[in-house]
Amino acid sequence: MILSVIKHKKTVFAAGHLAAVFASLLTLTPVYLVCVNALKSESESAAMAPSLPSQLHFENFATVIERGKLVTSFFNSVLYAGSSAALATFFAALAAFVLSRRRSRMNRAIYFFLIMGIALPINFFTLTKIMQVAHLINTKPGIIILYATLQIPFAIFLIYGFIESIPRDLDDAATIDGCGPVKMFFFVVAPLLTPVLVTTFILSFLNTWNDFIMPLYYLDSSENWPMTLAVYNFFGQYKQSWNLVSADILLTIAPVLIVYLVGQRFILSGMTSGAVKG
Repeated sequence: MILSVIKHKKTVFAAGHLAAVFASLLTLTPVYLVCVNALKSESESAAMAPSLPSQLHFENFATVIERGKLVTSFFNSVLYAGSSAALATFFAALAAFVLSRRRSRMNRAIYFFLIMGIALPINFFTLTKIMQVAHLINTKPGIIILYATLQIPFAIFLIYGFIESIPRDLDDAATIDGCGPVKMFFFVVAPLLTPVLVTTFILSFLNTWNDFIMPLYYLDSSENWPMTLAVYNFFGQYKQSWNLVSADILLTIAPVLIVYLVGQRFILSGMTSGAVKG
């Protein structure tokens, strides 16, 4: 009986590993195709085959950077993603701290109202009208404010759960030592929020970097385009040159991978710690 149970567990464990390997292959296959075809000649890359290039063509990346204006779009993406993620994280942390520590029916209602933004769809007609009235269309501050606003609901949800796990005794001790609410937040609570703040910043950064719809609707000038729009425009011009398109895609996703790998441990700790309460 015991042997059969052990054998069953081993079978389930092996099946789980096989499923994980299969899912990983499905995920990595497109990335592999992009990587190998980015180093091929135009004729070799036409078939988008998984074979290795007969000769490495690193000049594809230089060509893409020059023709696709990737330097400008790269700095635009860094500006939009970095600024909006920082703003969203900062204001979400302030809001989550107040809503978590000052319990009342009103604050509870405000909290649920704010996190509804995670699931509710965007009304583009109303949003466009607001952007027009505020003169924010086709401006860098406008797209930064828009992105920050869109990231705040999830940021509040994530940070709120993390703050709930911090003992209130720390607040009482800080109050006894003469700390006001502002000083308490920045010098007592905020240092303890480092994992979830870094997690929130990274997730907001990645979401903004990968977004395509908002710049397409609200940025008309190519000088303001982020990398996602630059790739789209480049593909329209060079859709027959899959080696250049693959190089363009690879240059676009490389910063995202680097940011994720650098902050991976913070993302894991922040998500798991914030999931204790909510």
